[in-house]
Amino acid sequence: MIEEGRALFLQIAENVEDSIIDGSLVEEAQAPSTNELAAFYRINPATAAKGIAMLTDKGVLYKRRGIGMFVAPGARDLLLAERRNAFADRFVDPLLAEARKLGLGPDDLALLIRDRASGRDATTTEGNPR
Repeated sequence: MIEEGRALFLQIAENVEDSIIDGSLVEEAQAPSTNELAAFYRINPATAAKGIAMLTDKGVLYKRRGIGMFVAPGARDLLLAERRNAFADRFVDPLLAEARKLGLGPDDLALLIRDRASGRDATTTEGNPR
């Protein structure tokens, strides 16, 4: 579960985020403690704490003194918006730039995406996807 070459605290934060996004960790639910995360991933508790602190700073988790960390209201929506923006930056913007170079418009792209999603290979005839 832990990837080589990526900061452990970032991976911990991302795994907690994934649990919030997929609904296995709901708003107002208690998040795993740094000690639980450290034991599960076999890492230093300070590393797990750094990942949890990052989520706290983002407003995804909040602390109830003496009880632990909890998922903040609106955390799932916040994370989904953040990931949608990251997805657009990483994949959609380059796709649009390449489409412009090829002379493809939004309808052409939508057709290509629908064809690929359905398992069909879009071929072109006279510059128009079929």
